[in-house]
Amino acid sequence: MLTTSPTFDHLYRLFPGSDDRPAAAVVEGDEVPAPYHGLLVHTHHMTVTVEEFYDRPVDVQVLACRRYGNEYARKILLALRGSGEVVQFGLVRIDLGVCPTAVRDAIIEGKTPLGRVLIQHDMLRRIEPTAYLRVRLSSVMAGWFGSTPGTETYGRLGVIYTGERPVVEVLEVLAPVGGGAQNE
Repeated sequence: MLTTSPTFDHLYRLFPGSDDRPAAAVVEGDEVPAPYHGLLVHTHHMTVTVEEFYDRPVDVQVLACRRYGNEYARKILLALRGSGEVVQFGLVRIDLGVCPTAVRDAIIEGKTPLGRVLIQHDMLRRIEPTAYLRVRLSSVMAGWFGSTPGTETYGRLGVIYTGERPVVEVLEVLAPVGGGAQNE
């Protein structure tokens, strides 16, 4: 069963031995600087938010996935359509048992970002951020983002609900915007 308060460690344990794992510390929402604050401190799907920020659609790349019964987890990148520039990393755990067949099939297919799948299928949803993170990129994650290892960026943890039931636990880390702060 999904939790209503996922942690960074909890979601990374879904993919043991991940060499992309960055360093992360929980911060308050008001400590998240612009432009990350506008990109993270809200209750909207990140798919829509990053598409509006970059003024173009994003595509999903599934890096890894696993499934046990109705529990499905995946590690993904969102990249700008056309350029392929990676703008977000994500880890999600989804309760497929709550999803209608068409939604479940689209999620498992892995060709459409999760937020877009839920919106297109008008699946009732409420998004609740549970924590905000200051992140220092690992060398693998920095490579995805075209940044330097140790570069600082921000992310969030959250839960997506259908009614009162948690359906998705999510970790979302944004690519550094404007170069990000370097680790000194």
